[in-house]
Amino acid sequence: MVAPWANISVAQTSAPSIKRTAVDQVTLGRTGIKLSRLGMGTGVDNGRVQAALGKENFNKLIQYAYDKGITYFDTCDTYVTSGWMADAIKPLPREKLFIQSKISGEPKDTLTAIDAERKRANTDYIDSMLIHSQIVPGWTALDSWKRIMDGFNDAKDRKWIRAKGISCHNLPALKDSNASAWSEVHLVRVNPQGKYVDGPGGKGYTATETNDVAPVLAEIKSMHAKGRGVIGMKIIGNGLFTDPADRERSIRFAMSNPNIDAVVIGFKNTQEIDEAIERINRALAEAS
Repeated sequence: MVAPWANISVAQTSAPSIKRTAVDQVTLGRTGIKLSRLGMGTGVDNGRVQAALGKENFNKLIQYAYDKGITYFDTCDTYVTSGWMADAIKPLPREKLFIQSKISGEPKDTLTAIDAERKRANTDYIDSMLIHSQIVPGWTALDSWKRIMDGFNDAKDRKWIRAKGISCHNLPALKDSNASAWSEVHLVRVNPQGKYVDGPGGKGYTATETNDVAPVLAEIKSMHAKGRGVIGMKIIGNGLFTDPADRERSIRFAMSNPNIDAVVIGFKNTQEIDEAIERINRALAEAS
């Protein structure tokens, strides 16, 4: 007797592919921490773009992003909007949020700086705390930065932060951060056009500068292989990509890279949020 399932094709018995979206909860490397695949940045032009909305409209934009499924919000101690985060996230369930912040410069007392940042957001902990905008070659071997790294380690031991890492603004610093075992999270500038992408020298801050993205991609691949969390930033070229075709190209580029866990984009209105979600959803659907 022939079993009733014997003639069913492999295609019929295959499990359906999982639909991926911009607001999926994804895991950040091997940290075990969850965040939405798409995050909202609050620091365009150091936060001045969002600050121009006014506090009430800024709060509404955070709420809108959350209602759309975005749970990852990115801030920094130097952003003009940093003091607004506490009220902006107050109505939201803290346990569902992923808050990433950054410490700028070389603080004299790293623990005090980190403590101030979590208090500024009125939260017991920051999910991911980064050293911000590193450009010093060989920084991981310098005593001045070892002191700061030790401060981050102490903050993590105290459960003030859940994960520690770095954002870099040139290629030598990026390579050093990858080579060191200290970083758990990397916030990396990446887009196929090479705008505001880490290059061999300088900060890569000018719109006219174009850098080869291939070396950055090699570092990202290595980071991912080590279990580091990788978040892509400057996906819209620091706002430079006003042509929709450029935004589409860059988003598809990021979504097709299996070594990038999530991306963060600075938004100033609801239309930009809707567009990014739509473009990411389409890119992920076509990549499945």
